[in-house]
Amino acid sequence: MQANKVLKIHPNDSVAVAIEPLSKGEVVEVAGQKLTVVTDIPAGHKISLVDLKKGDPVIKYGYPIGAAKEDIPAGSHVHAHNIRTLLSESAEYHYDEAAAKACLAEAEKRRKEWEGKVPTIMAYERPDGRIGVRNELWIVPTVGCVNQISEHLVSWAKQEFSDLPIDGIHVWAHPYGCSQMGEDHEATRTILADLVHHPNAGGVLVFGLGCENNTMPSFKELVGPVDPDRVKFLVAQEVEDEVEAAKRMLTELAHTAAKDVRTPVPMSRLVVGFKCGGSDGFSGITANALVGRFCDALTAMGGTGILTEVPEMFGAEQMLMNRCVDRRTYEQTVKLINDFKQYFVKHEQVVYENPSPGNKAGGISTLEDKSLGCVQKGGHAPVEAILGYGEQVAHTGLNLLSGPGNDIVSTTALTAAGAHVILFTTGRGTPLGAPVPTVKVASNTMLAEKKPSWIDFNAGRLLHEDDALVTADFIKLIADTASGVYRTKNEQNGYAEISLFKDGVIL
Repeated sequence: MQANKVLKIHPNDSVAVAIEPLSKGEVVEVAGQKLTVVTDIPAGHKISLVDLKKGDPVIKYGYPIGAAKEDIPAGSHVHAHNIRTLLSESAEYHYDEAAAKACLAEAEKRRKEWEGKVPTIMAYERPDGRIGVRNELWIVPTVGCVNQISEHLVSWAKQEFSDLPIDGIHVWAHPYGCSQMGEDHEATRTILADLVHHPNAGGVLVFGLGCENNTMPSFKELVGPVDPDRVKFLVAQEVEDEVEAAKRMLTELAHTAAKDVRTPVPMSRLVVGFKCGGSDGFSGITANALVGRFCDALTAMGGTGILTEVPEMFGAEQMLMNRCVDRRTYEQTVKLINDFKQYFVKHEQVVYENPSPGNKAGGISTLEDKSLGCVQKGGHAPVEAILGYGEQVAHTGLNLLSGPGNDIVSTTALTAAGAHVILFTTGRGTPLGAPVPTVKVASNTMLAEKKPSWIDFNAGRLLHEDDALVTADFIKLIADTASGVYRTKNEQNGYAEISLFKDGVIL
């Protein structure tokens, strides 16, 4: 008999997760129960703990992840071939005040545990009271027409300012800013304005063409007051040589930013975004769960976490609603979910067709399966506030941000909302990076060992090591990342980009 090859996540679960590949006929033990494996089961996939009848709910994380499409004997492989989603475009929700109070009580216990123990990080104090964890030089194009000029300017600046203490030089290239209409156009402008104000940028050049919809005067009005030594505006059509003009402005910005120094601040001032991509069957029990432990710790310290990917809350939304701090926040969460469902309906798409081929290969069977694992990144923290797309954080604690599951769109939205760092969990692996340090957390050891140039932390350790030790190591990595002691793999590789959420007409 093989022990410790199968993990039952919640006492009420009717399925467990195979930690290692299981072979037909072998006997495994899980939660004191002995099971004979009926069919070969890949690692990360589910095994039935009980006989399931057709139509029975399949329980994982203590919640339904679907229903059996056929009778499933105990010991069987449970996956997309024999279970179906229970999701629909409409659902009934309820406000559970008792659950909310219990959540707040647990959060208060965690807060007391962290009193006097909040770690110190080294960060840049900004005049508006925020901190930056990087001191970089950014070019923000108002329109895609100046992207290539901006790319050439970045190449020049990296050589020209190589001797200055600047953490990075980037252009946030995008194809928009013109020929867009209505809310779509305003969403683009809002995200770009958010980037102009991001505290990780010590200097920003806003670079426009001159004939785009996103005119420089209107964009300046949207951006609002700025420090002219930190933010400069250039319109290419208004000068004889836009390259030389840009170089002069970048030189002034670089020498201003180079004077900034890190000072000690409490880790509670951090704003951290949470994202997953290329999930597998281990994501919800290792990587996402580890990020959830960090979220609980950060919010207990007085810090701020941001959870997005609204379509990957479908099927797990009631769990989040039960943690809303008050009825108003609960109602805003219901609206967040229903508005995104209507976005699907408007485009004649079903709300439950989400798990990608990679997700399914890794062991995720339905959107509920994916969502219940996805929201583990929020830990058990109370939901303090709801943010619209392009809105910036104004409340400490856990915030829910409107945005899609797409990796680059959502990491851009998290950055625009004010995240200093993004924790990106993955079971399949990805090289991408956001405009801020993007800590890649592998859900399994095989991925961490196969892709060391992508992965910053191996959460697969949780399957074999002490939870508290792994969590402490993870918190230290984030503190080192924020302090500039550790540069994430996306930073080392030079991988950083943005993508904007588009939902309108292109002229």
